[in-house]
Amino acid sequence: MTRNEPPIAQIAATLHAERQRSGLSIAEVARRAKIAKSTLSQLENGVGNPSIETLWSICVVLDIPVSRLLESPRQETKIIRYGEGVSVSSANMDYQATLLAACPPHVSRDIYWIEVKPGQPHYSEPHHTGVIEHVIITKGRARLGLLSESYELNEGDYISYPGDLPHMFEALQEGTRAMLISEHR
Repeated sequence: MTRNEPPIAQIAATLHAERQRSGLSIAEVARRAKIAKSTLSQLENGVGNPSIETLWSICVVLDIPVSRLLESPRQETKIIRYGEGVSVSSANMDYQATLLAACPPHVSRDIYWIEVKPGQPHYSEPHHTGVIEHVIITKGRARLGLLSESYELNEGDYISYPGDLPHMFEALQEGTRAMLISEHR
């Protein structure tokens, strides 16, 4: 499996700008995110390979979605390949529309492709207030949801739950993959 490395130069520039915008020092952001000050300093200087947990923690403090650190602000082309979604067929002709994304007013959405190996569950701390996570299992089986209320899902199943509460994802089968949509209200 090929992995794209995180765009560390972009993370560094955006992280620095967002921290400056917030008016917080490196020490204060690090303290609130519960990470080492040196870790945050290195990230702002374009050094390191941050984990998703580290980025989430920092972004919660800065009140920004993780996608702001990862995605170029000027995205001009977007490709969405054949996939799953809610389909509606026409009564008059051989026509089918599959909804891939709809965004209500005043909501932003980040979309992630998730690959998880069986073994240890992945536990996530609460994200920003009002975050809702939507997950579609595209391959395999998994147990996921809130720590207090998790469910076993199979290929093609969908779940949504409050992302601002502790939650988990555990692959129950090798090759488990999912589409995660994190909705920020």
